[in-house]
Amino acid sequence: MKVAELQKKTHAVSVVVPVYNEAGSVASVIQRIRRTMNPLGCACEIIAVDDGSTDGTAGRATEAGAKVIRHPYNMGNGAAVKTGIRSAAGDVIVLLDGDGQHPPEDIPRLLEKLDTHHMAVGARAWNSRTGAHRNLANRIYNLFAGYVCGRRIDDLTSGFRAIDADVAREFVSLLPNTFSYPTTITLAVVRSGYSLAYVPVTAARRSGNGRSKISMLRDGPRFFLILFKIATLFSPMKIFLPCSMITFSIGFLYGLFKVLALDARYGPTSAMFMTVSALMFLIGLVSEQVTQLMFFRRQIADQHQARIRSNTLDHAPFRPGVRGK
Repeated sequence: MKVAELQKKTHAVSVVVPVYNEAGSVASVIQRIRRTMNPLGCACEIIAVDDGSTDGTAGRATEAGAKVIRHPYNMGNGAAVKTGIRSAAGDVIVLLDGDGQHPPEDIPRLLEKLDTHHMAVGARAWNSRTGAHRNLANRIYNLFAGYVCGRRIDDLTSGFRAIDADVAREFVSLLPNTFSYPTTITLAVVRSGYSLAYVPVTAARRSGNGRSKISMLRDGPRFFLILFKIATLFSPMKIFLPCSMITFSIGFLYGLFKVLALDARYGPTSAMFMTVSALMFLIGLVSEQVTQLMFFRRQIADQHQARIRSNTLDHAPFRPGVRGK
């Protein structure tokens, strides 16, 4: 989108930058954000959330012109993002890392998508400076998330995104305190019926020592656990139904094998597997009903809030926002 077109929008933008021991890069990132946002002519605040850094990161961020919020100790990347979302005053919240990996110059491309979507994510392109093992893991995560969501997910774990502030606050309590907050908010947004767009971006190599604070061996299993928890929260039958069918098939085939090839008796093991499969299905069915009830209650609450806003702002000047809200 052209700068002149973005200047016509009256969104107030809050840029949230979670940082932890990023003294070598945070000032440069904030300065690049300021250079990118200044020509747009919209109100903008830059919030650096220092997650217990010990290397002077907070001082560098303050000198660069950001509003700094400090955690007393390291609580996790997701906790820093949650603090930033709760503190943001803008209509739109932009999230990006403070290590120089995400290009602030692409923020206007994300904001452009918010004219028609509730969230826009910077999907890392093939030429991004990321490791091969990380790319393979991301592809697996994307495939699983696409199955759960029922739509293609281009980059599940990207922390570079712009989101309508009301939507972000709706799900802030669901976000984990760890690095996996992008996964949670992506699945929550899609499964709740909000719109999502992807914008290809080229991620740079991290500044400083160039190493990620995420360990695949330590954090990989925990990441999958969180992914399964969010999947069962928003689309439980996508998990319970396949597990039920697999368990039933094992019991049925084992029983058939015993009848045809062994002692011609249908043993208790087969019956146990098939009974467990029925229980899995029923648990999934009940969970699905609970999920639908949660969506229904949220829809009623949203309609109530919309009526309140309509009654309050009947005579207020029109301000363009996200379509379809």
